[in-house]
This record gives sequence, C-alpha cells and structure tokens, in this order.
Amino acid sequence: MNILLLGSGGREHAFAWKIVQSPKCTQLYVAPGNAGTSSIAKNIPLSITDFEGIKNFILEHSIELVVVGPEEPLVKGVVDYLQNESETASIPVVGPSQLGATLEGSKDFSKRFMQRNHVPTAAYETFTAEDIEAGLAYLETQNLPIVLKADGLAAGKGVLICQTLEEAKESFKEMLIDHKFGAASAKVVVEEFLQGIELSVFVATDGKSYKILPEAKDYKRIGEGDTGLNTGGMGAVSPVIFADEAYMKKVEELVVKPTVDGLSKENIPYKGFLFIGLMNNNGQPYVIEYNVRMGDPETEAVLPRITSDFVDLLVGIGTGTLDQYQLEISPEYATTVVMVSGGYPESYQKGFPISLPQEAEHTIVFHAGTSTNDKNQLVNQGGRVLAVTGMGKTLESALTNAFSTVENITWEKSYYRKDIGQDILNLMK
Repeated sequence: MNILLLGSGGREHAFAWKIVQSPKCTQLYVAPGNAGTSSIAKNIPLSITDFEGIKNFILEHSIELVVVGPEEPLVKGVVDYLQNESETASIPVVGPSQLGATLEGSKDFSKRFMQRNHVPTAAYETFTAEDIEAGLAYLETQNLPIVLKADGLAAGKGVLICQTLEEAKESFKEMLIDHKFGAASAKVVVEEFLQGIELSVFVATDGKSYKILPEAKDYKRIGEGDTGLNTGGMGAVSPVIFADEAYMKKVEELVVKPTVDGLSKENIPYKGFLFIGLMNNNGQPYVIEYNVRMGDPETEAVLPRITSDFVDLLVGIGTGTLDQYQLEISPEYATTVVMVSGGYPESYQKGFPISLPQEAEHTIVFHAGTSTNDKNQLVNQGGRVLAVTGMGKTLESALTNAFSTVENITWEKSYYRKDIGQDILNLMK
C-alpha cells in the first residue's frame, strides 16, 4: 500500500517507524514530517491543514490509506473533507469525523457526552464571559485545589490547578476576559479536583468494535518531582504497575464500552484512536479528558510494545473490520525520556546542532522538533526535540537503556528530566 501520514512530531515518527516495518507498506509519505521521518519515509512539504493539497497529493500518488496524527486537522474536519470529495470518498482514513474530534476540541462537549453516557468523571460547570459573576460565585462553593480548563484546544497548556480561591478567581478572569488562551478560553470548565495517580489508556476503534492498546503513564510537568509548568509531556512508561488486570477490566466496563457505545448511539462517526486520560482514585477510574488521537510522548512507549502488524491495525480501523484484527503485545517495558530545548515550555532558541550517537541496542530515538540546516546538520527546531525510548525485560533495565542513550546526546541548552519512571519504581519496591 501507498500510505500518507499527516504530522511532524515524535508521535508521527513512532507511527512511521512502526508502519514501515510492515510488509503491507510499499511507500510511506509523511506530511510534513521531520528529520527522523525523512530517513525512513518520504517527507512532503504539505501543511496538515491544507485539505485541498492533501486531496491532490492522495490522487497524484495513488494513496490507499491516510493516517492523521495530530488533533488540529481532525478538529478542523479533514476526515469529513476527504470523505465528502467524490475522488477520495472511498479511501480509508484513520481519524474521527469533525463531530467525533469535538471530544477533544471542546472540554464542555466531552463532559456532556460523559454525563449522557454515564462515564465516571469529575463534577463540573461551564461558564462564559457573560456569566462570569455566576462563575466567581461557583468558585466559592468549590473545595481546593480548583481545576480550570480552557474549553478549546490550547496545545496542552489550557489546564490550571489553582491552590487558593484568590488564584482561581484571578485565573478565571484572565481566561475569560483577558483571553489568556485566546479563543480556546471563550468558555471555561470549572472542575472538581481528583486525587490519585494518572493513567493514559489508548483505544483503537472503528466505531463499532475496539482494541485496548498498551496503557502508559506520562509526565507532564517540566520540573523533576512533577514541579513547574505543564508541557506537552516529558516522558512516559508502559506498562504501568497499578493498571493490573482487575483495574483494566473496570476501565473497560465503566469507561471504554460506554464511550464506544455512546459514539455509536449518538451517530458520531469515529474510526481512529481514542486517548482516555484517567485518574485512578482509590482503585476507581475517572475520566479526566478524551483526546482524539494517540498521546505524545506515550505513543513512543506504546507502539514499540505492539508486536502484531501495525498496518493491519490501521486498515482494520479505517475499513470497519477491526474485529478481525488480533492485537499482540510484548510483556517488555518501554520507557521514554523527552529531551527539550532549554527554556521550553516558554521561549527557547532554535538551530543548535545536535550530536547524536549511533542507536544503541534496545533503544530507539524518535525525532520531534528536529530539522536539518543548510550544512545538513541535525538541529533543534521545536520545544520537544527528541523522545528516547528504552526497552527492557524490567522497568529498571528499560530506564537504564533510555538514560544511557540520552546522556550521550548533546546540543546547547538541552534539558531532560532525570526522574522519569522513578515513582513507578518506588511503587514496585
């Protein structure tokens, strides 16, 4: 098959790495891709939101499967566009419809969907600038800390956990009146804070049947010990010790089944990946959020553990035949450490040459924010630059493999967290 993959991050490099291992893949194109994908596939200088350009490329290069990596084109309706154009209507696309993508595009929409379908989640209310006084009064009724969420897409930065009522009121006003997150915070969801350990569960679905992929735990904060600003993700670990068989059975019965059934019942076309952000609260799963694509950097820890043919999985999703796919998962551990540009998630400098050693055994280096300069040197081009995944029979050996490679990669002002996976290791002792 000729396959087109949309996106340019670490998730897309992991997808590309997995797709080209399949004998079913003749040629993989990545639009726009990064320096990592260029070594295993053909990068195409196409914007992920240039729907007409994407359609023309599909037709010119006899593309037989389209895989959408990031959320932005999904929320903007790329799947609907391709399916409504007569020339591309029959080509399978892995990704939900625009309505399905609203599960991530609007926090308020997803909370209402959960309520209607009896999916356990934190109590909440939604407010706009028009009812700001009611919102401020509602904040006074809440226990601390208080969670504020921008309704729309805010590049993973639209969630604030406020420790005092004053901070919550100030942030609430900044979001609604000062447009702290732009149009994303035109509505703000005020949510009950849930205690517990977070877990990312990934589901592949064709809208009828589903497969639960390996779970992962990610690390959102920039600083060690989960301190500092929220980021797009600083690392991930899979499998997760507390997600045992009994707990995952609960997740399936209480969360996955009612979610997939709800999509079907409400006629929301959904052929793609669903990332369910969960809080394990005293052994009970509560949904913090839905994302309508694979997570990043969790994908870089999840995909290396899938041993069955990945293209078959994608085709099953896209053609509605997922029930025929046999998912096989390795019991090995995968741990991912993200290397970022100094200053991220705030301002940072780009263009520093990266010294990359040869890939060590049991380690994969996934590129995210990388490109090559006019001297053909690999340079940092984004905030999150590389995601280094170590594999091992134990969590300890997987972490050792990841960190020993990370320590040999250098560029000016690079940074990474040295405590990825340590909390899980401590739980295992």
